[in-house]
Amino acid sequence: MPSIPLSIAVALYLLFVTNHTYWSKAWDYMSDQPLAVIVLGFGMAGLFSAACIAVSVKYLTKPIFIFLILASAAAAWFMDQFGIIVDTEMIRNAAETNTAEAGHLMTPGFALHMLLFGIVPAALVAIVRVEHRSFGRKVLHNLIAIAACLALAGAAAYQYSYMYASLIRIHRDWFETLNPVTPVASAVKFVIGKGSEANIVVKPLGTDAKVVGAAVPARKPRLVVIVAGETARAENWSLSGYGRETTPELKTQDITYFPKATSCGTSTAVSIPCLFSVYTRSDYTHRKGIETENLVDVLRHAGVTVNWWDNNTGSYKVAARIQEVSFPAMNDPAFCKDGECQDGMFLKEIDNWIGTITRDTVLVVHQIGSHGPSYFLRYPEEFRRFTPDCRSAEFADCTHEELVNAYDNTLLYSDHIISSIIDRLKAGQDRFDPSLIYASDHGESLGEYGVYLHGAPYMIAPSQQTHVPFLLWFGDAEKKQIDMACLAREAAGDVSHDNIFHTVLGMMHVETSVRDKSLDLVSSCRTGASS
Repeated sequence: MPSIPLSIAVALYLLFVTNHTYWSKAWDYMSDQPLAVIVLGFGMAGLFSAACIAVSVKYLTKPIFIFLILASAAAAWFMDQFGIIVDTEMIRNAAETNTAEAGHLMTPGFALHMLLFGIVPAALVAIVRVEHRSFGRKVLHNLIAIAACLALAGAAAYQYSYMYASLIRIHRDWFETLNPVTPVASAVKFVIGKGSEANIVVKPLGTDAKVVGAAVPARKPRLVVIVAGETARAENWSLSGYGRETTPELKTQDITYFPKATSCGTSTAVSIPCLFSVYTRSDYTHRKGIETENLVDVLRHAGVTVNWWDNNTGSYKVAARIQEVSFPAMNDPAFCKDGECQDGMFLKEIDNWIGTITRDTVLVVHQIGSHGPSYFLRYPEEFRRFTPDCRSAEFADCTHEELVNAYDNTLLYSDHIISSIIDRLKAGQDRFDPSLIYASDHGESLGEYGVYLHGAPYMIAPSQQTHVPFLLWFGDAEKKQIDMACLAREAAGDVSHDNIFHTVLGMMHVETSVRDKSLDLVSSCRTGASS
């Protein structure tokens, strides 16, 4: 088969078979101008064909086309099934996940999809005999074909360019679903960025940090537990006004809840390093996050003992310079299966650990929480209260009600975990002065606007992915230094992950030049000497 017809065939396959989401959005946005959609199809066919002809080089044609077909088939599955966009941060999430998490996405439906839309067409490309002209003739024929394709694209763009440009500006999500352009470009950008990280030297932060006031043993040691939640959205928290009771235990605790909290990102790989960083969401970048010390380092400089307990995919280098314990690696059969553990394991470990506290200490508890798509694996049978619940990682196997039931069960279990940690902190107040802060790293989409899971680009992310639960709890000693009525008034305002760095330093009574008291949620309500 001559290389040019093969290139055009592959281009048309990629454009029209693996771009269901792109063309669905195009039709939605131009439903009143059907001719514009048809013209766009011809124009895009010209562009895709020109690109494929350009890379149809002898010895490279088949490998490139097979790669594009397989990559497009995989990206199409996740875009079509979950409404996600395969951008650089989504590539980062995929690269930094663990095998257990990735395994939940490798469903029978995905395997069948890859067989039909990836492996079979790739095999056809592999077995076809490609005919290449001599070098000079090939260059000439390819240039003529590319010019013709680009002329077709140009003619289409000329007629409706004003409409396409306007729609791209208004609907940023549309062009970002173009497959395989966005996934491949994002992967290249990720690889380039990853390579540039190899020689990064981490910059010190807050080396002047110190705990103010009396030192241990003149007072009891302070203990702050930071619970970094996973995939909990505020919309489904009853403390936020949700009609179903998903936080019955926290409801009985003397907590301060912040109903208008927003996240730094829409994925764990962004939000975890961002919420522990000194940077606000508007200033934060991935590179800044890894080249600058963070909250746990500043606490360490102040002489505070910091431990990181992880029941997720790791700390994303936040805990690179402190002790980090991976719960899945412990593989406790009472809580763990197939490389993943339920969060109840935290309670067992806290019971064994909490009696050892003799110094000012911060414990970070990184949950698996409500991580999807296998929500049903995140809670034990006794917390399976909302039924029928989805018992599959294939959302197509479940009704929307079953999906929401399973997700709400994860929140019910997280409510139990957080409340139980508070109970343990209360019980130890004769030996230490405890506090707790909880915030979810990001939210979750459950089918709203045709979107599932999380990881949408922040500028177009729905509120379900950015509006997160956030709360504070203080032990008796700390409450005496805080005007709780004042804090309740503060809680009614807008807060975000930007506040966590500075609020935790205040909770530990740590002073440093990098602490911004205006971002400390408690500072203005403190009645004691330290603020």
